[in-house]
Amino acid sequence: MADVNVRPARRHEAGEVARIQRTSWARAGTSVIPSSVLDRLVSDEVVSRWAATIEAPPTPGHHVLVAREQETIVGLVAFGPAEDSDPSGENGSEAMAAGESDNGPTGEIATLLVEPRWGRRGHGSRLLAATVDMARADGVAQLITWIPENDVSAHTFFDSAGWREAGWVRTLDADGTPLREICLHTSIVEEDPATMQAISSQESK
Repeated sequence: MADVNVRPARRHEAGEVARIQRTSWARAGTSVIPSSVLDRLVSDEVVSRWAATIEAPPTPGHHVLVAREQETIVGLVAFGPAEDSDPSGENGSEAMAAGESDNGPTGEIATLLVEPRWGRRGHGSRLLAATVDMARADGVAQLITWIPENDVSAHTFFDSAGWREAGWVRTLDADGTPLREICLHTSIVEEDPATMQAISSQESK
């Protein structure tokens, strides 16, 4: 079995993180991510931002993890506390703010990517599982993520993991090109064993 793992990213790996981000977004196509945005993803400025985020995260709840196979970095995930606002105003006054949850704080996956040539080897699932474990440790009850509306691959991945559409949409300005995104969400609250046993007992009667 291949030697695979997920661990916190290190500052000197920022260049690899930026490269994987560009390679993965490029695979999605320019209909999802404009080429002008892709061209900047390996610039010194972007690498420096990744390095700063890894070395000095904005809050203790912000994390950048990398997936590795042998000694090769093959994927990444960046997550932290969710933004509280609806930046587009498209969801109406009745939409719940992204940072709210009936059960506790909400976390947000900013990006979860696996380099295409390392796909279908379980790295995305391991990154997602590690995110859930760390978010729970931070006291998070729900996770959300925003994905491009026409990114079928991302939608399929999160859907297979049990995520569902939250009913929120937003439109970002990607170098003058409107980028419409939808929000997906999932609860990560662990069920109490005694409660689950009681429910199972009732259902068996």
